[in-house]
Formats: sequence, C-alpha cells, structure tokens
Amino acid sequence: MRELIIGGARSGKSALAERRASEGGRQVVYLATAQALDGEMARRIAHHRQRRSADWGLVEEPIDLAGALRRHAAPGVCLLVDCLTLWLSNLLFAGAAARQVEAGASVDCPLLAGATAALIETLPQLPGQIILVSNEVGWGGVPMAALARLFADEQGRLNQRVAAVCDRVTLVVAGLPLTLR
Repeated sequence: MRELIIGGARSGKSALAERRASEGGRQVVYLATAQALDGEMARRIAHHRQRRSADWGLVEEPIDLAGALRRHAAPGVCLLVDCLTLWLSNLLFAGAAARQVEAGASVDCPLLAGATAALIETLPQLPGQIILVSNEVGWGGVPMAALARLFADEQGRLNQRVAAVCDRVTLVVAGLPLTLR
C-alpha cells in the first residue's frame, strides 16, 4: 500500500501520516529528508522527533530517497517519508538548478530529474506500506522570484507523479483528511 498525504504548511498532514503508520501494525521506520541547517529547522525536527514513538526506526536521507526506500522496505515494515517537499529543496540546492535560476540562466536539473525518475520507478516495486508526506504549494499566487516559481512548478509535477503511483491520496486541510483516491 502506497499513500501520498498532501496539504499546506501546518495542515496536520504529518500528524495524520504518523497516526496511519502507528495503526498499521507494522514496524515503523521514519525516513526523514530534512536537514538542520539552521536553528529554526533544528527546532522543527526536534518537534517532529518528540511526537514519534521511541520504537520507531529513523533513517535520515536528504538526497537518495529511492535508494533509502529500496534498502529499508520490507513486508512487515511501514516506511513514513516526511517530506517530499524538503527532499525536492535538497535536490534543487545540491545540484546546479538553484544557482542557474538565480543567475538568470536556463535550468538544467539532471540531479532532480534522475532522482524523481528513480523514486517513481521504485515506489510500485516496494514491499510493505509506504506513506509519503508532501506539501501542496499550488494554491497560492504565482511567485515573483524565478527560483520560487521553479520550486512551485517542480513540487506540483512531483506531487502529480507520486500520486499517480500511489494506491491512496489524502488531502489534509485544517487537520481534516479528505480522501482523493
């Protein structure tokens, strides 16, 4: 079973994903994509860590998400990926895409393209339960900055591609889940 849980910032999507992982009766492995690059992000990570069960495993992987999923997926395991949005940001800044956009050049994102293709190819093949959390960023206006526009476009494309290979897609608004599929 693959599920994508999407929603805006502070919508309750991570809390829902954690509840669903707990209720599945499987060993849970939390696959974190965030990096504590500043104090504010370190506090966010600590907040998420405090909510999780001490019994859960933890894998931190900011870039090679498909590889981490392949290494840790198993029939009796629930992998909870939180979140695809930070993973996408990591990819944009790890490669040359962010620098290219900021310099006004056309964008070539081979790292992003390869990593997202690997994720989409890997997800249907994995045993066990997979829950992926992602932000829905497409309901706001078109961003003014080129890098923000690139990010919004790529996030929308990523969410569509992941949703297409998931069995269930849930939108969370104000803590309320709405099953889309």
